[in-house]
Amino acid sequence: MSERKSVLSCIQPTGDMHLGNYFGAVKNWVDLQETYNCVYGVVDYHAMTMPYNVKKLRNNTWDLITNMVAVGIEPQNIFVQSLIPEHAELGWIFNCFCSYGQLTRMTQFKDKSSQVSESGKEAFISAGLLDYPVLQAADIMIYKADYVPVGKDQEQHLELTRDIAQRFNNQVGKEYFVLPEALYTEVPKVRSTADPSRKMSKSAGEKHYINVFAEESRIRKQIKSAVTDTGDSQSEGMSEGVENLFSLLKAAGGTDAYAHHMEQFSNGGLRYADLKHDVAEALVDLTAPFKEKKAELNANKKELKNQIKQSSWEIRKRAQQTVKEVKDLVGLLNVRF
Repeated sequence: MSERKSVLSCIQPTGDMHLGNYFGAVKNWVDLQETYNCVYGVVDYHAMTMPYNVKKLRNNTWDLITNMVAVGIEPQNIFVQSLIPEHAELGWIFNCFCSYGQLTRMTQFKDKSSQVSESGKEAFISAGLLDYPVLQAADIMIYKADYVPVGKDQEQHLELTRDIAQRFNNQVGKEYFVLPEALYTEVPKVRSTADPSRKMSKSAGEKHYINVFAEESRIRKQIKSAVTDTGDSQSEGMSEGVENLFSLLKAAGGTDAYAHHMEQFSNGGLRYADLKHDVAEALVDLTAPFKEKKAELNANKKELKNQIKQSSWEIRKRAQQTVKEVKDLVGLLNVRF
């Protein structure tokens, strides 16, 4: 059998894991572990590019790791970015293979810098916010990933990564980096149950996201109060709110209920209360084992922390080897490992 291909994906430690995070990325990561050699990074350097609370950063990092393991990510596949300084070292080298113009054209830089400017606070836009796509390229290439799971909003970053890697290869006269490919999978569009015109997001406030680890009563309450008809409808007649409930039901594994309610909708007999009840049931059933596992992990935090420090050290060996080879190729001095 041929060697399994490798997958790399990363997530910022910015607080609670909500259903948008889970269905949009993390569930896919869990599934990919069955087919690929996977490495998943908690990228705390990236969390510094926007204004943040210093005291919360480390806590958020460990909370996110706990959440990832609770939903099915294997600890040996997780690393913490700041425990592997070679990411930043390769990021600097890649800076010299990326143009300023490319960075200023990045859509997310424009969007996030606008958010800072419009926040009403002192408009401090860090150089890190402009430059983080280069570090992101280093995150990917340092492990020579074959595939990167991406959504449409991340395609531009992957293209930049490929551009940097190709420019590096051209400069050193060798196809050292294999250009990573996007890995597209079916991802449900999860929207705020309070305002289905916007995606589920923590930045919009508590009512706009559902915590994966929320109490059963909280989940039921948020689904019960979900907006259904907003006056806007899709061409087939289904409002964004109802479409969002169907999307949540299907993503949570409520296949039979999904088929039943879709038939009711087609026949003009859909009852929103019944749909909401089944969505809540599916989400409660899905998340109950996650909460159990998280309680177990929290009961022995030291063991998990030691596991992640060990996995980061093992994964770091690959990063060290890549940086050593890169420094040789570009003419820098090396400390031999």
